[in-house]
Amino acid sequence: MTTQEPVFLQLGQKPEEKGLIVREGARGSYPADISERLGEAAEQIIARYPESRSALLPLLHLVQSEDGCITPAGIDFCARHLGLSGAEVAAVATFYSMYRRTPTGDYHVGVCTNTLCAVMGGDMIFAELKKHLGIGHGETTADGKVTLEHIECNAACDYAPVMMINWEFFDDQTPQSAKQIVDDLRSGKTVTPTRGAPLCTFRETARILAGFPDPRPGALDTEPGDPTLIGLRIARERGMEAPEAPDRPTLSASRAEGTEPEAAERTADAPAPAPSATVPPESATSETSPDVTDAPEVKGE
Repeated sequence: MTTQEPVFLQLGQKPEEKGLIVREGARGSYPADISERLGEAAEQIIARYPESRSALLPLLHLVQSEDGCITPAGIDFCARHLGLSGAEVAAVATFYSMYRRTPTGDYHVGVCTNTLCAVMGGDMIFAELKKHLGIGHGETTADGKVTLEHIECNAACDYAPVMMINWEFFDDQTPQSAKQIVDDLRSGKTVTPTRGAPLCTFRETARILAGFPDPRPGALDTEPGDPTLIGLRIARERGMEAPEAPDRPTLSASRAEGTEPEAAERTADAPAPAPSATVPPESATSETSPDVTDAPEVKGE
């Protein structure tokens, strides 16, 4: 006979792991002046949505623009303004990687190391930047300028290997070009991505992502480059066209004609279909039926 001892199961990150929102030194609440200023911005954001909770993603960017990452103060702020619990807000904030859980430098440098970028040199770029900056994945330089990470696909495979800084594209990178870029950023020089407007800081970027105007010159002037459009150009040169879609009645037309199928109503109380006649059902076992006890078959000699 064995005695079953209770098992304590602790979920979530270990206290020593990086990325804890509740941690020593993290801001727990906002002073009155900051809370008032953020509150005015939050009202503008929430007013854009028919349901207030739909504003959670931009509101998380808003508080990130204040703290440089997600803090307990930011979680509480979003929860109070949206009528949510702190757990609901934290669940979203910890799901998306764009919401930072540790303090972030002025420039978040993300090197794509997904398959295509990796084989085109992304792994080498990341390794060289770690050595050049003296930091590892998720760490920030001592001057607070650069946070380095390897990140997932940037949806810019046609320009591999790609590096993103504050979510702006730097295409066709090499270890040398990447090191020159971070050196320019740390020295205070203006750096312009391959596509887009001159870089602003991580916190300024977060405010733009919250839905506020982007004041940078040329921010909306970017057009897709030749590597992106080459497939379309070749298709046009060869007279290639997509096949026409088959004629099918639209939902609105079906409703207008009174022929919209009421499948949900017709099958709501219908029994599940029987097993196929060509595939015999499996025998019940103790795992599928509590009335069956599995026991090895004993054959007489």
